[in-house]
Amino acid sequence: MTFSIHGLAVARGIAIGRAVLVASSRVDVAHYFIEATQVDAELARLSHSRQAVMAELQQLHDNLPKESPPELAAILEVHLMLLDDTMLADGVAQWVKDRLYNAEWALTSQLDVVARQFDEMDDAYLRERKGDLEQVVERMLRHMKGIPHVMPQIATKRNSSSRQQDLQLGDDMDVPLVLVAHDLSPADMLQFKQSVFAGFVTDVGGKTSHTAIVARSLDIPAVVGARTASQLVRQDDWIIIDGDAGVVIVNPSPIILAEYGFKQRQAELERERLSRLRHTPAVTLDGQRVDLLANIEMPEDSPAALGVGAVGVGLFRSEFLFMGREGALPDEEEQFQAYRRAVEGMKGLPVTIRTVDVGADKPLDRAMKEDAHLNPALGLRAIRWSLADPAMFLTQLRAILRAAAYGQVHLLIPMLAHAREIKMTLALLAQARQQLDGLGMVFGPVKIGAMIEVPAAALSVQMFLRYFDFLSIGTNDLIQYTLAIDRADESVAHLYDPLHPAVLRLVSDVIAECRRQGKGVSVCGEMAGDPTLTRLLLGLGLRSFSMHPTQILAVKQEVIRADASRLEAWAQDVLTSDEPAELMGL
Repeated sequence: MTFSIHGLAVARGIAIGRAVLVASSRVDVAHYFIEATQVDAELARLSHSRQAVMAELQQLHDNLPKESPPELAAILEVHLMLLDDTMLADGVAQWVKDRLYNAEWALTSQLDVVARQFDEMDDAYLRERKGDLEQVVERMLRHMKGIPHVMPQIATKRNSSSRQQDLQLGDDMDVPLVLVAHDLSPADMLQFKQSVFAGFVTDVGGKTSHTAIVARSLDIPAVVGARTASQLVRQDDWIIIDGDAGVVIVNPSPIILAEYGFKQRQAELERERLSRLRHTPAVTLDGQRVDLLANIEMPEDSPAALGVGAVGVGLFRSEFLFMGREGALPDEEEQFQAYRRAVEGMKGLPVTIRTVDVGADKPLDRAMKEDAHLNPALGLRAIRWSLADPAMFLTQLRAILRAAAYGQVHLLIPMLAHAREIKMTLALLAQARQQLDGLGMVFGPVKIGAMIEVPAAALSVQMFLRYFDFLSIGTNDLIQYTLAIDRADESVAHLYDPLHPAVLRLVSDVIAECRRQGKGVSVCGEMAGDPTLTRLLLGLGLRSFSMHPTQILAVKQEVIRADASRLEAWAQDVLTSDEPAELMGL
């Protein structure tokens, strides 16, 4: 019987093959109390398993194939940092010492505590790091129980000459395989490069989970968050993974299989056409240049950005450097080296570094985590957190200024809303320059910009432009705050609408005012990387888009096919409509 399962589309493309099921990685944990005399022995078991898992992950990291995407190394580093996190280790030790829990019970109890903190995070990328923590803990539990790794090991790679779009339901030889699992760790993902798997489906995960990030970097069709897929799919079922629509079709009929074979052939042709645009200038039919920039999360992302023709980095999320730490934040030298690598990696093209966007809802500082916040999204986050800790902020500013001596650097400040915040930020920037000058250290000039992600900032755009060289519209948060919707809450996620008239009005007004004053403006949220919105943003006057590198070529195609001047009147009609999506045919 044919049926479909819906999840989240996280990596484009279509995969067709037979299902390989991976049993849930969840480990049954025994719960029992120990004697006081057994505490040291239990702590030793925990320490031994932790060291063993660290050794396993370090070996994977050190032996990565040269062709592996940089995301894999960075994700393994995150897992190593989580293992080294004192909050995890100390918390587990307390359960053993104070409650006399056995080691496995103590480990899962502390996992629940830390997982709740991740659930309360506003930032989607950091919130989904809970899955990484769970994977690390499960590796420790498996080691303590002596359970082998759950990833299927396939010794030989099947003949790849069989084209997926030519497959027939009766085929038994040289049929590609697709993986169906509850979840996949980055260590599991390492095998995809050399394995037979054409794509994968997981029950859990989100668009910014590490599984999704690696799938995009490896260009593997994938659907995550498919809930009960691993329970509904049987071993060796025929599977179609539609990574564009977020749909999994199980046991397709011959007609459906043929239809998707045709779609797959068309998609391959389209991707070949897009790849030819890498060196084509992003210029509209009426001769207007459009800057297509890359969003990156780590210095090693620079080659991928250059590879698709990005003309710079529009957003370097510096909070990556602050993740997975307890107490000790990255010092100036560590930050400087990371920023310098990103700048040098872009070969003279501009790099926009956003100051750390964390806060009371992020697990970076024990003292701040002890405070209760009913709504972290409206709490001490981003620039508010930086201004509350001037020493930390000055450290980051000095590191960014030093990196600016090695190339074009733009400094971007998140979540500003008040004039006093702006003045305090600029004063600290001046102080950072003075400190470097006093120490005789080399630093470079930076352009200074502000993110427009709070409605108050969008409505105060004229005031912002008196202080800043450029603005960057963070549409993800701007939509959330404008519509009063927690995008992490599934019960209201359907109301998260980038085409809401109020959102479009704020975006349009910011773009228009920047153009009137001759100041630079870009969009760096998900709207920028959505090809269905490219023509609208062009019509509203946007000439700088920043997005994940994998989205650049598709957006470039829309740009070079558009006549920007002719889109202006249509964009104004969309802007004044009660139902903009209808005018856009969405």
